[in-house]
Amino acid sequence: MFWQEDEDKPKNYVVPDEVVDLGFAIECKQLPIDHAWVLQEALLKVLPWLADEPLARVHPIPVAESSNGWMRPDDTEEQVLIPSKRTKLYLRLPKTRLLEAQTLTGHTLSLGGYALTVGTAKTRLLQNQPVIFARHVASLEAESEEQFLIRMAADIQHITGIKIKKMLCGKTTYLYQPQQPLLTRQLMIADLDHESSIKLQQQGLGTERLMGCGVMIPHKGIKAQDA
Repeated sequence: MFWQEDEDKPKNYVVPDEVVDLGFAIECKQLPIDHAWVLQEALLKVLPWLADEPLARVHPIPVAESSNGWMRPDDTEEQVLIPSKRTKLYLRLPKTRLLEAQTLTGHTLSLGGYALTVGTAKTRLLQNQPVIFARHVASLEAESEEQFLIRMAADIQHITGIKIKKMLCGKTTYLYQPQQPLLTRQLMIADLDHESSIKLQQQGLGTERLMGCGVMIPHKGIKAQDA
């Protein structure tokens, strides 16, 4: 596929800071591969207000998918992820919640029997990029890929007021939940203007926002995603 981005975008757009990413340093030797549910539950014990804050989302912890290569193991019960010293825990939050969120520093979270100690935090502005993507967006079990994209297009139009022209689905993944596994799909959205890109990053897409779903991040390559 040939995909070329326009590098001549105007430089005078100022990214608003109403919603930002708060990145915590962490100490963690190992993580379960499928840790979205246990991370959500651990965070809610310390920051229960996350459940009622509509703009709060938890980023999937960005760990390389396997110590032996780029593909994440399929056996999520028997294998683990190994965070590097640069790995951070990111929460996307309105700036009015930043002081409350920083009380997370110093807590040790139990994630399926694995300990994660939370360090100090730094804020990071959202990035104005025309291509953004989510590692997980909650999907309905019975819907096809086409139906999923149609539903996402409607949600995007509701948030931004624009009709989206370029979207791509990536791989599907099931995340553990006690009731039943949650089906998620990767989603890439392209050719966004400044305001639409930021609005989608601020509000996110879909449900299960504390399980790492619907968190839109700029698509500039692996280095940018893990910064």
